[in-house]
Amino acid sequence: MAISYTAEAAQVRRSNVRWSILVMLFVVTTVNFADRATISIAGPDIRKALDLSAVQMGYIFSAFAWSYVLAQLPGGWLLDRFGSKTTYCAALTLWSLFTMFQGAVGFLTGGAAVALLFVLRFAVGAAEAPSFPGNGRITSAWFPANERGLASAIFNSAQYFATAFFAPIMGWIVHTFGWQFVFYFMGGLGLLLALTWSKVIYGPKAHPRVNQAEIDYIQAGGALVDLDAKTKVDPATQVDTIACLKELLSTRMLVGVYVFQFCINVMTYFFLTWFPVYLVTERHMTILKAGFVASLPAICGFVGGVLGGWISDRLLKAGWSLSAARKTPIVAGMLMAMSMIACNYVESDMLVVVFMSLAFFGKGVGALGWAVVSDTSPKEAGGLSGALFNTFGNLAGIITPIVIGYILQATGTFAGALVFVGASAAVALLSMLFVVGSIERVKLTRSLPRTPA
Repeated sequence: MAISYTAEAAQVRRSNVRWSILVMLFVVTTVNFADRATISIAGPDIRKALDLSAVQMGYIFSAFAWSYVLAQLPGGWLLDRFGSKTTYCAALTLWSLFTMFQGAVGFLTGGAAVALLFVLRFAVGAAEAPSFPGNGRITSAWFPANERGLASAIFNSAQYFATAFFAPIMGWIVHTFGWQFVFYFMGGLGLLLALTWSKVIYGPKAHPRVNQAEIDYIQAGGALVDLDAKTKVDPATQVDTIACLKELLSTRMLVGVYVFQFCINVMTYFFLTWFPVYLVTERHMTILKAGFVASLPAICGFVGGVLGGWISDRLLKAGWSLSAARKTPIVAGMLMAMSMIACNYVESDMLVVVFMSLAFFGKGVGALGWAVVSDTSPKEAGGLSGALFNTFGNLAGIITPIVIGYILQATGTFAGALVFVGASAAVALLSMLFVVGSIERVKLTRSLPRTPA
């Protein structure tokens, strides 16, 4: 009886610092995605001001993803080498500066303006590369497995909250002050946030407000509490990067997860790039109205994202296997996401909003890829594993805007584009069901550091 009481008392005294860490991840990720969405909100006015074709806009929209993908593996290496706190703070500072500089494009004309806009979007992508692997890495360090689904869903749902909260604000800024001021506003906000980061984020064992009871609790649940401590180890003891990549890419489970993330990000990048243009050009809304309308599916995506993570963790606590607890919300979500195609068959703007909202609610429910990465990444290479996952996922950011641009140029409508996006949700579902198999943590065998003689 005394032992039971002591354990219960320890539970009561346990700190809950991990949730404040998650709040910071949510806020930073919200600003991260709002920065990505600036170009889509400003897109109609930029296209008009610079006299750009649909294909040219497609390439500008994709500029972010080119560098974001190319910088993923270096970003993951930096996270593993220098730690989440330092690497992430530097990334946040840089991407905010590059976002602010995009407003200066308004002072140029012609090819020079187009080239500078492309270069700055490229720079933003490179700077943001460590962000989501960093989120996954911090979540792996701070959260036990039975809370990780909700934690990952919350920071991932920030992409929807970003649009729900900032799209009306950015639409109003464009309408009132001009498109350039969207970039000044978001860049300045990011710089202020960077000042806060170093005061809030620490590893579990280094945080000044955490107590031992919380460390014991999360460590017992599978949290990698020493993850950032490993960044201080001699580089000679780190995993072999090339061998590790080969080993990860030879794992069928992970390849299935990569395909899933690519397909689900097709919808993400449609929403971040062409969706406001769709509302303005195909549905004939003003940019101010489009900003508010775009926020409605985003709100549904946010609610779906939090709900999907909560359901997954509840199923896990109820005794379901990790695979079943993660896959059930994913399958249900992807089935709902395919409803986007129905927008091609309705005339009412209200029904368009309904179907888009259902699709993004489903996408949110099923967006558990980062939870799966936290569940499966080898403890020796969490940053590298997350970066590889994000590399595949964000290839969609290169392909989606360009493919939709060519579809628009060839057909003159968004009908084919919506089919392309909806079909991607179907492929995501099939990959998760028939390729991934059992979800479990990968144990490296061929790329571990050699033990000194």
